Amino acid sequence: MAAARHNTLDFQLSAKADGDAILKGLQSVFEEQAMTETIHSWEEHGYLATYINKNGSFASLRIYPHGLVLMDVQSYNNDLKGREEIDNLLNKLEERMKELCEGSIGRLKRLPALVRGGKIDKYWPTADGRLVEYDIDEVVYDEDSPYQNIKILHSKQFGNILILSGDVNLAESDLAYTQAIMGSGKEDYTDKEVLILGGGDGGILYEIVKLKPKMVTMVEIDQMVIDGCKKYMRKTCGDVLDNLKGECYQVLIEDCIPVLKRYAKEGRMFDYVINDLTAVPISTSPEEDSTWEFLRLILDLSMKVLKHDGKYFTQGNCINLTEALNLYEEQLSRLYCPVEFSKEIVCVPSYMELWVFYTVWKKTEF
Repeated sequence: MAAARHNTLDFQLSAKADGDAILKGLQSVFEEQAMTETIHSWEEHGYLATYINKNGSFASLRIYPHGLVLMDVQSYNNDLKGREEIDNLLNKLEERMKELCEGSIGRLKRLPALVRGGKIDKYWPTADGRLVEYDIDEVVYDEDSPYQNIKILHSKQFGNILILSGDVNLAESDLAYTQAIMGSGKEDYTDKEVLILGGGDGGILYEIVKLKPKMVTMVEIDQMVIDGCKKYMRKTCGDVLDNLKGECYQVLIEDCIPVLKRYAKEGRMFDYVINDLTAVPISTSPEEDSTWEFLRLILDLSMKVLKHDGKYFTQGNCINLTEALNLYEEQLSRLYCPVEFSKEIVCVPSYMELWVFYTVWKKTEF
């Protein structure tokens, strides 16, 4: 499948840019490619030149007076010959710019091509808004459930990656995430009652069952997440999702809020509650964001079913989102019962950013 390839070549000059000289010096390079030139100029804002080829590829050259020179080349040809032609054009432009601006190039930056419209989407944003290109080579699973889009993509480094509505959730490489949201090996789950909220990838359930708990109840709303993961994320979930009931676990395909309310009414209590539903919202306007309202409700209900000496585990978000994390910690002070908390920073491989995890427990009253 053909895709658009967008190449960039940037120069930061140590002196003001001589736009006329640069345009004249590069003209022959574009003429060799039979590209038609159009030039726009502004007295105080430099030049914009476009170069269009008969095959539909085009280039733009933006020259800012203070010394920033940007070249962009876009083509719609994914075969080797087409890529080589663009690379040769960029090589010639780079060499000619070095000749024209000898000694005045402070920085030169040439990035790998951005591929747009390809069969496989390799670009996913981090939580703090940076763009990451993953080494995705296969779309393993792509379905829409009543709740979300579910993708499982294969990465050469990270194995299969679960992506829900555009958010990277978990890869087969990400045992560090599962261990962190379970307490990083510091907890004894033997003969304990555990409640997992979400967790449709099965990773938490799979690891806890190994630790011989009394009973684990997992509440996941989306059957299709379970169906996709039990087939394509088996390095993460093992065989625990093959059946919704096991010797020491049960999986409920339900909305967790009614379940929590029912358990609270029944007086059912758990040693551990693990919230794997959603990260702390990026929005810092809790009055305007329904996700914050959902998060506060889950926190309050979870505390109602947590034993007095129990622990509540959850993910936070990227360490760089300090404002959102601080706001989450403020929410902890507003629960119906006083709580204390600690946090841990963990490197989750496929996230490509440091991730914050929280442990919350009821405050002891003296």
